[in-house]
Amino acid sequence: MSQRKRVTALLLDLDGVLRRWDPAVTAGVEREYSLATGSLHGAAMAPERLNPAVTGQVSHADWMAGVAEALAEQAGGVDTARAAVGAWQAYRGEVDPDVLALVREVRAAGVRVGLGTNATDLLDADLAALGLAGEVDLVVNSSVVGAAKPSREYFHAAATALATVPDQVLLVDDDDRAVRGARAAGLSALRWSGPADLPYVRAALAA
Repeated sequence: MSQRKRVTALLLDLDGVLRRWDPAVTAGVEREYSLATGSLHGAAMAPERLNPAVTGQVSHADWMAGVAEALAEQAGGVDTARAAVGAWQAYRGEVDPDVLALVREVRAAGVRVGLGTNATDLLDADLAALGLAGEVDLVVNSSVVGAAKPSREYFHAAATALATVPDQVLLVDDDDRAVRGARAAGLSALRWSGPADLPYVRAALAA
């Protein structure tokens, strides 16, 4: 990671960084409803369904309705597929306590922290359910921006929201495409691999 100026703001990814998901939950739902392993995630992440949801063109509910329709044949009917999707969606992940501790620490030191995520209109409810409302200075939700990571438009909107020039923002994200996109947009960026990266983040923010 190269830095042209001192980092003064942190843009933190949600899924895979601050929020983690237990894959056993999804696997259990797929077993219960006789779905192939990986089918829920595969149907949801198909670009033709995901992209409209995370850029605000369709609601989270409509996105999940499309997932159920895609799985209807495999599930033995659309009602069963809807039940499977509902059971899957009932689990909203878990907060990584080490990352949350970092957020609190750097905010206490005067560093602005934004949550930068490709998300749907369910995000605010998720943050409230996870106890994260108020834990960051601002949220940059792709479905509100109308552009998603790794686009330049998204990262410029995030820097504007943070009231910081791009090269003073550090993105921490577990998606390599997002990291590359952030760097192309002028931000510093770290590819997150887990809590072992925390000392690096602290050092970058203290530099």
